[in-house]
Amino acid sequence: MSTSNQKRTSTGSVLGTGLKRRDFLIGTAGTAAMGATLVAAPHVRRAEAATLELRWLGWEHYNVKSLAAEFEKRYKVKVSAGFFDGNSEAYNKLRAGGTADFDLVMADGFWPRLYARQGLTQPIDEGKLDLSNVFPDFLPPHYELLHEEGGGRRIAAPNCWGGYGLTVNTAKIAPEDQETLELLYNEKYKGHLSTSARFEENIAITGILVAHRMGTIDAERPDGKPFNPYVLTDAELEEAKKLLIEQKRLLVTRWNDEDTLERLFRAQVVWCSPEWSGIYRRIRFDELDGKTNLKMRHVLRPKEGGLGWVDTWCITSGVTDSEKLELCHHWINFRLERESMKTVAMEIGWAPTVDVRDMLPERYVETLFLNETSAIRGLYQFDAPSSPEKWQRVWAEVEAA
Repeated sequence: MSTSNQKRTSTGSVLGTGLKRRDFLIGTAGTAAMGATLVAAPHVRRAEAATLELRWLGWEHYNVKSLAAEFEKRYKVKVSAGFFDGNSEAYNKLRAGGTADFDLVMADGFWPRLYARQGLTQPIDEGKLDLSNVFPDFLPPHYELLHEEGGGRRIAAPNCWGGYGLTVNTAKIAPEDQETLELLYNEKYKGHLSTSARFEENIAITGILVAHRMGTIDAERPDGKPFNPYVLTDAELEEAKKLLIEQKRLLVTRWNDEDTLERLFRAQVVWCSPEWSGIYRRIRFDELDGKTNLKMRHVLRPKEGGLGWVDTWCITSGVTDSEKLELCHHWINFRLERESMKTVAMEIGWAPTVDVRDMLPERYVETLFLNETSAIRGLYQFDAPSSPEKWQRVWAEVEAA
């Protein structure tokens, strides 16, 4: 689920606003990397200061200045960062020579495996990591995507997690309708529903529902793998298209930024929309502080299943120097430390994969779903569409209908 557009809430937590981290999570396949947000200068040891520089490529909101300063002080190095809006942009950047420019790259869902298969990243020495405080739900056997397919070497280390669930106005949506994806297509709530403008998420969510309706979600798949809403059959894609066309007349809008959706929620024009839970947190914090009477809940995992992500740190294949490789492992471990994860939770409002519940006010434990980490097991992880051309064609037909 960002850019540098952020605001400070009344709780003192920095939560993103404007164009969000996951607004362009996957992006159109083949889109050129957006060079304006990246500094394509290779990291080098600065001769005049003999200071080693560690450079990472990731989502901008993880560039917490206090953490970078602490790491620089501890290891007597320089930390710098380049930013992207989504996985496809980072992927294209690395393929265009970015492995020489960046030591670490962030990714989520199935993307770490794609990076590794393409030789853009290298295995991580698990013996050099302290994973003792990571929730078991983000470690094997519960979560396998940070290792090579088939249970091979570790290729990424966990950072934060979340979903793309349903934020619901509980005063407007009947209890029996709140925990199902059917809500997004329910005639009863015509004129009070919204979704994002992201075609990948719209098709994937609808794909989960149609596969559930068709009975194909648990059936043997053509590729022999478990159901993945980014790998839909032609029949499932066709049904998803029909349902998305039907849905259009029920929607208030397809939002492009979360600020717009927040205004619509607060005005009670929109009663339900999928989102990353950032809006839910803002409104819930206001409710706890007596600033609103709105009663909202976030359904992280609808009964049919939902979309989710675990974002990670990967070491690029361009790191060949042993000193730099050691520094990369130090950085990953530093970001896994409980104090670091507490800072991430409270300053940027994302849910750590490390258990810091005893270090946080209860409102963060609640709204970051830190007592519900097992929900990740029922969330289909973000991926690139198996056939971008088909998906784009389907969406074009939905838009034109």
